[in-house]
Amino acid sequence: MPARAALLMDGGYVIVRLRRSQGIAPSATDISQLAARLIADLPGQHDLYRVFFYHAEPYQGSVERPLGGGVVKFAETTAAVRNRRLLRELEQTEDFAVRRGEVRFRGWELRASVSRALQRRRDAPISASDFVPKIRQKGVDMRIGLDMAALALKRLVSTVVVVSGDSDMVPAMRFARREGLRVGLCPLGFAGIRRELRAHADFIVDWPGSPDPGASASSPEDPSTASPAPAETRW
Repeated sequence: MPARAALLMDGGYVIVRLRRSQGIAPSATDISQLAARLIADLPGQHDLYRVFFYHAEPYQGSVERPLGGGVVKFAETTAAVRNRRLLRELEQTEDFAVRRGEVRFRGWELRASVSRALQRRRDAPISASDFVPKIRQKGVDMRIGLDMAALALKRLVSTVVVVSGDSDMVPAMRFARREGLRVGLCPLGFAGIRRELRAHADFIVDWPGSPDPGASASSPEDPSTASPAPAETRW
């Protein structure tokens, strides 16, 4: 009888990596197809138990941009509409469960390119468009950890695959292995995953379309160092 496996997808990370690979924001179909390919590529024969997709609803507030940039209605942005639709569609996808985190608006910050320009030249001009929102997602790591613990303690699966590049997953991965599960890691082609994350995985699984296999961890677009993903994926 085939073993059963669960996929635990860090939604912000998955969206960023697929967008870099495809050049456009992924659809629910893209994510569903990725899940099917990952299950098919697991070592040994596995049936899918469930795909857990962790992400937050886009920020809904309206906030004034600095330097007279006007009020930004985040709920009406293209990215917010797209991401709300994505979560709704994934909820209706067979064998998918969407787990929602929370988002917080933390103010505005200068784009990285503008900050670098100011370091080189203090009198470089700044406009309202140079500011981007600091929107932070909370609760995703906790929800992944709780689900992984439940899967292990209830013996619902024999294998879990974590689709992420976030080293905050290490405690949950360590616990699952101690409870007897095989733990796989799928970094979606990101070559800069931290040593401790790799050390607590039994195996690595990826897919042929993985973007930027040589991406540097210092890259400003690296999703593993964002918090937890670029702001445009959460508006």
